[in-house]
Amino acid sequence: MSLRLSTVILPHRRWHEGGRAAWTRAEQLGFHAAYTYDHLSWRSFRDGPWFGAVPTLTAAAAATERMRLGTLVTSPNFRHPVTLAKELISLDDISGGRITLGIGAGGTGFDATALGQEPWTPRERADRFAEFLALLDRLLTEDTVSYKGDFYAAHEARTIPGCVQRPRLPFAVAATGPRGLRLAARYGQAWVTTGDPKLFEKGTPDQSLRALRTQAERLADACAEIGRDTGEPDKVLLTGFTPDRNEPFRSLDAFVDFAGRHREAGFTEIVVHWPIPESDFAIDEKVFERIAMEAPAQLG
Repeated sequence: MSLRLSTVILPHRRWHEGGRAAWTRAEQLGFHAAYTYDHLSWRSFRDGPWFGAVPTLTAAAAATERMRLGTLVTSPNFRHPVTLAKELISLDDISGGRITLGIGAGGTGFDATALGQEPWTPRERADRFAEFLALLDRLLTEDTVSYKGDFYAAHEARTIPGCVQRPRLPFAVAATGPRGLRLAARYGQAWVTTGDPKLFEKGTPDQSLRALRTQAERLADACAEIGRDTGEPDKVLLTGFTPDRNEPFRSLDAFVDFAGRHREAGFTEIVVHWPIPESDFAIDEKVFERIAMEAPAQLG
């Protein structure tokens, strides 16, 4: 099974002070895709520069030619399906059909309260996500949509001319629980995971790999329930949140070993963070570039 290698570039640098250079270099290095977080702010970067995902991806689309681009991930925390659909259609047009929407239920971080609301309960996040995803799917595949749900509404919303990619741009649905995995099976051209968060602090790499295999098996079960080919959705691992942390990036050999074990577990795409000094993603840039240029050939 072939394995694609992608990167995620956090939107923390001004476009003309290193931002543009990262995206163009990612394409030069041969990454399959370059994604960015879609947050209003994020963890240790909260009190520093942080730019919007959609304008950043628009600029990246103009600065690159071949590489796929996308969010990893968008959530309902501060977005509405109608306005997001319009932005995605525009992005897909500007990029020439290179956009993937990574999308998840969101969490309890800064995005959850930035608009002045109380954080949603896990149940409400799950309910909103299911409705958001279903409506967004319609908006990206139909010219006109009217809808009234528990959380979202659309009145004769026009989304003409639709996506360049047909019937719509691909969704990469982030999920770990049963309900989210069922949504990934129904709507996702890909499934995204960061592993089991309970294992991050005290788990082992072997425990993490077993947990990821279990998640993938549950996705296959969810696909089988609706009659979908269990091997059809791509399986994407966003690195940096498993007990391995940055150990796979000590050397090219360490990464090839890490990626090879996850490929054997069924993953088709591995996403690595673009190096950021003095952060959780402080990877040696020379090792990072070697991984980008040499690992795909070794992994087949």
